[in-house]
Amino acid sequence: MDDETTELMSPDALLATVRTYNPKTNEALIRAAFAYGERMHDGQFRHSGEPYFTHPIAVAGILAEQKLDDATLITALLHDTIEDTKSTYSEVAEIFDDEIAMLVDGVTKLTNLQLSSTATKQAENFRKLFMAMAKDLRVILVKLADRLHNMRTIKAMRPDKQVQKARETMDIYAPLAGRMGMQWMREELEDLAFSVLNPDGRASIMRRFIRLQKETGDVIHQITGDMRSELEKNNISAQVYGRAKRPYSIWRKMEEKGQGFSRLSDIYGFRAITTSEEDCYRALGVIHQRWRAVPGRFKDYISQPKTNGYRSIHTTVSGRDGKRVEVQIRTLQMHDVAETGVAAHWSYRDGARSQNPFAVDPVKWVATLNEQFGPEDDHQDFLEAVKLEMFSDQVFCFTPKGEVVKLPRGATPLDFAYAIHTRIGSACVGAKVDGMRVPLWTRLKNGQSVEIVTAEGQQPQSTWLDIAATGKAKSAIRRALREQDRERFIRLGSELARAAFEHVGRKATDKALATAAKNLRLEDSNTVLAELGASVIRASDVVHAVYPDLVQASDASIDSKRAVIGLAHGQAHERALCCQPLPGERIIGIPKRGRGVVVHAIDCEALIEFEDESQHWIDLHWQSGKHPAIHAARLDLTIGNDAGVMGRICTLIGEQGANISDMAFLDRKPDFYRLVLSVELRDAEHLHSIISALSADDDVAEVSRHQNPSDADVSVAEIGPRLGIQAPK
Repeated sequence: MDDETTELMSPDALLATVRTYNPKTNEALIRAAFAYGERMHDGQFRHSGEPYFTHPIAVAGILAEQKLDDATLITALLHDTIEDTKSTYSEVAEIFDDEIAMLVDGVTKLTNLQLSSTATKQAENFRKLFMAMAKDLRVILVKLADRLHNMRTIKAMRPDKQVQKARETMDIYAPLAGRMGMQWMREELEDLAFSVLNPDGRASIMRRFIRLQKETGDVIHQITGDMRSELEKNNISAQVYGRAKRPYSIWRKMEEKGQGFSRLSDIYGFRAITTSEEDCYRALGVIHQRWRAVPGRFKDYISQPKTNGYRSIHTTVSGRDGKRVEVQIRTLQMHDVAETGVAAHWSYRDGARSQNPFAVDPVKWVATLNEQFGPEDDHQDFLEAVKLEMFSDQVFCFTPKGEVVKLPRGATPLDFAYAIHTRIGSACVGAKVDGMRVPLWTRLKNGQSVEIVTAEGQQPQSTWLDIAATGKAKSAIRRALREQDRERFIRLGSELARAAFEHVGRKATDKALATAAKNLRLEDSNTVLAELGASVIRASDVVHAVYPDLVQASDASIDSKRAVIGLAHGQAHERALCCQPLPGERIIGIPKRGRGVVVHAIDCEALIEFEDESQHWIDLHWQSGKHPAIHAARLDLTIGNDAGVMGRICTLIGEQGANISDMAFLDRKPDFYRLVLSVELRDAEHLHSIISALSADDDVAEVSRHQNPSDADVSVAEIGPRLGIQAPK
């Protein structure tokens, strides 16, 4: 769309539009706002070179076409004054009133939100946008009208700025307008953004449209005439309109269906506006008698309205030459809501606030959106949930008692369960759809009856996040998983704290943990235990927070039987020979019959074999403190074959406080030996100091830790023969 120069609309022209629907408008206040805005923006110009105030007037004009109240129109006229001029909040409040000042300030704050910024910042700002909606939805109405006029005049901007604004419009503002029920605005915003993001695609569709009209004639005029004639014959009073769908809508259908333009059928849409709800259903019958209905393309939003108040009957029929056309049937009051959506709450008709019975209370509407997203959800979860809710179409399913549950298209029985109640969702173990048992990942369809099977003790699983489609379900699952992790970490933290306090001759009492929480600046003792169990803080940090002198004084070695924390009372353990984990390394336990718990390093390659049994894995930790040098680890060495080298290697290891418990040669060559040494160590730090000392020796060509995943199932007694090496004679 070209950026055309706009003449400055006079206050008389704006008021003439307002008086058509609200003769009792406060003309003096609107004129005052007009004069104030014009004065504040004096000397400012748009990118196109026009006076800047043409923009606020155009925004007010868009909202006047929606028959909105005086406060919204005045906000539109002043929406850039606080941000871009010397005007202030207090001045606007003094000249007009607090309500208008609050609305103008709300629009200013929304304008400053960078919704197309980095993912994290975008998510945080999206939450702020919804908070603004919760305060007063008219702020969003003004912002949408502001964006619409900016998109209509976008060609005056720099190309890179055009693409940024168009992408933001396509991703955020167009879906938001659609979710609010302002379908006409959604379609125009999408099409304007489409012309920037894919001008060649749009031009191609326009050319095909022109060619199609030349080939078929004025199809819209022909079909509207036929439809009016059929309705009149059956004494149904209705206005009938037809139109070609917008280029972006057609492009999206082509992409979704993988079809070319010539194969698309429903590129025309028709609307019948009747005088009563009864006539809507009568008109449907007449249309289905005259034209063949397309199976699966009927939706009754009159008996099952959308959450934004939208009511209409949708059907698709085969028209002339087998071409499909979409028909929407609704009453005039339903049409008002369909055109203005949630904004119908503030619209006027015949000089009075519209008392449209189908208009949705915007406060309740925003509440239904916000209740789906927990306040504790992080910003990224919130953004994902909101986008899921905003972009999706709806399906209507039934409970066994016949109650209707509205879900987005693509929803599963799991979403259905959470839509009923979080408790039902969390306890879900299965579902029946139309009496048949189905997997939880089944996609639900319109009109299906769904029964949820629950079981006591069931808890949400992490795999459910891949199954759920709604923001409400995903948020609830994440909260439950976080709570489960927290409980597990608290249990493990309790064990770690108990062992750490006993090591210094004290007990981890509630009072001691509360003191630790205070000194570590954590919320409470449970937070201390949770962070301890999650390895965010160390056990020594907790003890030090309560008994700083004892931690420094304690130098005793840890008993090898108490070296590992997280085992059940009396449960035996052994270190896995594949990875030979050392104190200081993260560890996990795998229960083995006859061997107790086998302790592996968290990065051990052998754990891949146990992936399917991860529910049996045990979170383990090494006891904090000084461990004795009894933990064997194998080293792979390549050394020079010279006199005295082997003795020097043994001396180096001894100087580091370690003992060589076994030695085996892998290869003997005239100039080098390759061997495996088994060394008894205190911890991972001890290992690194020995490797560093050996690496510094001129006769050591290579040294590394020897780990073998194939030794995962080998016991200590079997390791010798399994090495496949000969000990020197």
